[in-house]
Amino acid sequence: MPEAYRMHLRIERLENHRYLATSETVPGLVAQGRTVTETVEIAQDVARKLIESCLDHGDPVPDGLRAIDADVVELDVAVGA
Repeated sequence: MPEAYRMHLRIERLENHRYLATSETVPGLVAQGRTVTETVEIAQDVARKLIESCLDHGDPVPDGLRAIDADVVELDVAVGA
């Protein structure tokens, strides 16, 4: 089993100044937080639990997930000017 998977997140700011993360990579994943960082952390935890559940029950992990080398992680980050 790979130690880490690559997952794409879409994060949008809500009217109540919270953030919502969804993922086409992991169907059904929804996470909400007070900050982008908190929202990403919650989304990672939800995805981890979904993956563990799939593996525990012998189900395949979602097709969109790709195994990655846990020693190298690449991220696109937003930078304001």
